[in-house]
Amino acid sequence: MRQRSLRVAEAIKEEVSEILQQDLKDPRLGFVSVVSVEVTRDISQAKIYVSVYGTAEEKKESLSGLNSAKGYIRSEIGKRIRLRHVPEMIFILDDSIEHGAKMNQLFKELEKKNEE
Repeated sequence: MRQRSLRVAEAIKEEVSEILQQDLKDPRLGFVSVVSVEVTRDISQAKIYVSVYGTAEEKKESLSGLNSAKGYIRSEIGKRIRLRHVPEMIFILDDSIEHGAKMNQLFKELEKKNEE
């Protein structure tokens, strides 16, 4: 059962990424990328973790745009992936990429200070 939900999560990740890149024309959506997708065992919910490049206000706007396009995205997923029931989608902002970049920058600064 768990293997199936992992396959569904990966398929949803690929399709949502493609929909965001090619189909949605909402100006609120900035540079949004799908980081990961977690699907419940019964495939009733999908948590879609997204990374948004920009300021806090741009991130908020992008999340708002995603939530307003949720119905369209869900119907597209239903057409592209053969599922009896398309899971309810929950978009969650994931700052892990930005956090990692900040950590790398701090490490580089520390390394530079140690060399001096």
